[in-house]
Amino acid sequence: MTNTTCRMNHIFRPDKKTFIMAMDHGSNFNVLPALKKPGKVIREIAEAGADAFLTTVGLTEKFAGDFLGKGIILRIDGGVSFLGDHSKPLQTVVTAEDALRLGADSIITMGFPGSKFENEILSNLTRNILSAHKWGIPVTAEALPRGFEGGEDSRTPENIMFSCRQSTEFGADIIKTIYTGDKETFKELTESVYAPVVILGGSKKVPERVLLQEIKDAMEAGGAGVAMGRNIWGHDNPARYAAAIAKLIHEDCSVDAALKELNPKF
Repeated sequence: MTNTTCRMNHIFRPDKKTFIMAMDHGSNFNVLPALKKPGKVIREIAEAGADAFLTTVGLTEKFAGDFLGKGIILRIDGGVSFLGDHSKPLQTVVTAEDALRLGADSIITMGFPGSKFENEILSNLTRNILSAHKWGIPVTAEALPRGFEGGEDSRTPENIMFSCRQSTEFGADIIKTIYTGDKETFKELTESVYAPVVILGGSKKVPERVLLQEIKDAMEAGGAGVAMGRNIWGHDNPARYAAAIAKLIHEDCSVDAALKELNPKF
């Protein structure tokens, strides 16, 4: 078994599915007051059933024990924040060697075709994949057409599918992307991308039933799980929400059963 396979097995359970808890937002966005005590949140969500965490260097170093041995996917790009003027692209600020030293099972970096800085970002993606693979570290690509610049015409199922397929062509081992909006087009995506695909939650607060239904639909269409953060750690009860999502992913329960896990009075 190769190092890459061992690390992938630390992120995905034997059912080939995963619940990745995204907690890497603090390097670019304000996460207070919800993550004022990140160690407590990390430990509670790890105990509730998360399989892996998207993290930053700071979280990985300072709260290593709170991850309870779960998988670590380290964010390696940055250099910008929500306070900036967005006139410069994301930069690679952490190396594959740094990730290895920190005990990461994977690194995560952006793939933004069609964005203002696509040349720099896509070139960085390719270099980071090749560098990480030298060390047996799998790479998670966050594949989003036009990135954070968005635009309704950018988020069509066809463009999302292209963005994901492009990242696999560059060598990405895991794809993180947005749900296409329906099971038919997402099934086409998962069948066209030769790497496991996990869906993100996004920046907007989504009603519980809506989010759980989206996860359910994505899984039924061939998705490998989720990589979500703000909707969970920003919830009034992050641990119960995490337990509900873990049940939905790994036990193939109904949305109603997941809601009952979240709220026993449901």
